[in-house]
Amino acid sequence: MQWSLEQIQLFVSVAEQRSFSAVARASKRAQSAVSSAIAMLESDLGVSLFDRSSGRQPRLTEAGSALLEEARELLRQCERLDGRALALMRGQEARLRLALDEAMPYQPVLDSLEALDDRFPSVEVQLASGAQGDVARKLLERRADLGLLFHHEQMPQALERRALGSVEMVTVCATSHPLADQPLVTRQQLARHRQLLITPQQSGYPGGEQLSPQVWRADSFYAMAELLMRGLGWAWLPRHVVQYPAYQNQMIELSSEWTPPALVVEMVWRRDEPLGPAARWLAECFTHHLKAIG
Repeated sequence: MQWSLEQIQLFVSVAEQRSFSAVARASKRAQSAVSSAIAMLESDLGVSLFDRSSGRQPRLTEAGSALLEEARELLRQCERLDGRALALMRGQEARLRLALDEAMPYQPVLDSLEALDDRFPSVEVQLASGAQGDVARKLLERRADLGLLFHHEQMPQALERRALGSVEMVTVCATSHPLADQPLVTRQQLARHRQLLITPQQSGYPGGEQLSPQVWRADSFYAMAELLMRGLGWAWLPRHVVQYPAYQNQMIELSSEWTPPALVVEMVWRRDEPLGPAARWLAECFTHHLKAIG
């Protein structure tokens, strides 16, 4: 094996940008140097990675397509190795910046932070919360070290994720809503009334599928709950949100023939800045407390 990680990086970059010249400009090299590095990689691997006869833009060959994800994973593993070494060099972190979705179950969070104070009393904790998208954004902008959020599909490639548990979703409406008196609500009945959904629709964020042609959207489960209590629609909400003391006796859980799957709670962090011992311990503690409420 004679190929280098630098050649693998160039291969991935050219495959993603579909341009030798763009990669050359970004890496401040001559285009011939990039082409030569890819040619040497192909020679070492014994396969052609790009079809250069198909036009101005390089196109992956069948072998190139097959090896692209392997190359990406190799680069991810290198980032993890560098990050792990950095964590070992640093030792215990002096500060832990935790960002969490505002609808995260608060009791497991508080119980975990209380336990963290006993185990790591010298660690300074900075806690931030926000609506959907804020947690990942804070991590990408290096304004947070660890995030707790609900699984969604469009997670940035720079972030690592790990499932910690799940929270139940329930079908609810205001006690004054026309659906409140129904013993069993069908999909057809739900579709006749305005539905409250998490937004934006294209984000891949959880919250259930659209059943009704009439929809209002919000970027917060708590904002949805406030709208719901005023009779402005029905919604699927996390059970712990419905049980929030301020909402008691103002909304009712409906018996429905369809409910979306549980929300998967994930721990998220930057791949190039791995978790220190306090952050790893907090994640395990949160998992334990989250399962306790489930």
